[in-house]
Amino acid sequence: IKDEWFTDDLKKLEVFVGPPLLQQFMEYAGLDEETGIKAVEYYRERYSTVGIFENQPYPGVEEMLDTLCGKGYILAVASSKPDHFGLTGYFSEIVGSEMSGKRTGKAEVIEEVLARLNMQNHRDEVIMVGDKEHDVFGARKAGIECVAVAYGYGTEQELKQAQPLKIVDSVQGIVDFFC
Repeated sequence: IKDEWFTDDLKKLEVFVGPPLLQQFMEYAGLDEETGIKAVEYYRERYSTVGIFENQPYPGVEEMLDTLCGKGYILAVASSKPDHFGLTGYFSEIVGSEMSGKRTGKAEVIEEVLARLNMQNHRDEVIMVGDKEHDVFGARKAGIECVAVAYGYGTEQELKQAQPLKIVDSVQGIVDFFC
């Protein structure tokens, strides 16, 4: 791993949040594929026992999910992050990448969600909400629109360049968009 990655500056590590880890380890940390695969294994090992508890949902997320469900929206997750916040009950499907390394691209994960919801032929009725450019690009590749949230890990510049359907700057902005 490049020496500059050994740092206490957590901001530098945000490039690893969201996109497929193997790709990020190879591109940003300069790892070859074999070492990158091992790095992903180490990451998942730590995340499953410690890292999962080092984060929390944004304020207002549960209320937003409750509002959208109350309005009849079908909600699903296309992410590889497990949930320990008790929010799974709001979602009809939760799909992520496989630990084997399959289905790591965002479009692949979205396609699996669409298949499970029998929405492959109703893409005009589906809108992805994401916070990184790869969410916007993955949605576009899957033939659906994306609303980007500027309060997540992606930068506003990154999101503007990706050209989502809309950019909102708060959880309430999501509610306002859909309701």
